[in-house]
Amino acid sequence: MWNGMIFGNDIYHVVLWFLTYSVLGWFVESVYMSLCNRKLTNRGFAKTPLCPIYGVGALTVYFLLSPYSENRILLFFLGAILATTIEWITARIMEKLFGEIWWDYTEKPFNYKGILCLESTLAWGLYTLILFGILHGFVERIVNAIPFRIGRIAGTLLILMYAVDFIRTFYREKREGIQAPESDKKNDENEYKEKLDV
Repeated sequence: MWNGMIFGNDIYHVVLWFLTYSVLGWFVESVYMSLCNRKLTNRGFAKTPLCPIYGVGALTVYFLLSPYSENRILLFFLGAILATTIEWITARIMEKLFGEIWWDYTEKPFNYKGILCLESTLAWGLYTLILFGILHGFVERIVNAIPFRIGRIAGTLLILMYAVDFIRTFYREKREGIQAPESDKKNDENEYKEKLDV
């Protein structure tokens, strides 16, 4: 399994890049929100210190936009569009699975139903330039510094831990949603439908 190929890269490196981006994303967002909230805040869905959306987003942008990495202007705009699309898809999936979305841009100018906003779209373009200019090289160095055997074991354990943690948290959230008072559920459903209906 670990020796298979994805987009010209072996699965071992892709999996460890994914996990590294997921941990870094969780760390940065948790630190930022802890400072904003003035208390420790876990920005992951489950207890495991991973935010897979960062791994998915970073690698999707990296693999799809690598052919344009030399054209910084085109890379900025393509990164902004692609990452905004990923943000939209993620919001829709979260709304279907959990009945809620974990961010709200309604206070931002030029926002769309609180899900997208111009500020974040422009930020995604800037982050794309940083990804290609600095970040991916940094992530590669981290992964390359890990002995293959340790990386393979750690990668497998992290994926299994997160899968179990996610499933357990998912079912707990669903159970609590089912047990919520009917009037509260209806109010929540109406609120989200008004906000998200296209």
